[in-house]
Amino acid sequence: MRIERFLTKPEQALEVRITVFVKEQGFRDQFDAIDECAAHFVAFDDEEHPIGTCRVFASENPEVYLLGRLAVVKEYRSQKIGSRIVALAEEHVKEAGGKELRLHSQYQVVPFYEKLGYACFGDMEEEEGHPHIWMKKEV
Repeated sequence: MRIERFLTKPEQALEVRITVFVKEQGFRDQFDAIDECAAHFVAFDDEEHPIGTCRVFASENPEVYLLGRLAVVKEYRSQKIGSRIVALAEEHVKEAGGKELRLHSQYQVVPFYEKLGYACFGDMEEEEGHPHIWMKKEV
């Protein structure tokens, strides 16, 4: 398995997001203008099929970056692929001069992010019928 960083929107990332968020979880609004300016990370299996992704982009505060759209194809979960993608995203933020990484987590995966050192803040909110909460970590 390898993970590659893209500074433009890669089709492989969109493929993973459609598989996980649209087909599996029923989200509709998965693509926006942020995709055009974000850094994207894509994990590939040994046959070069895309199996995981996330995007990272700067907020209005130059020290705060946002991580979003982290997804791993179902049959590859529980293999630490998501953790490895997040670690590379954190390194990207550090290299860019960021001090903090925030994300809007689906409530059901809060324990995953907590294991990586993220802490919840704010109130739970609904996004397309799915409960979410903001989380953050100093990097």
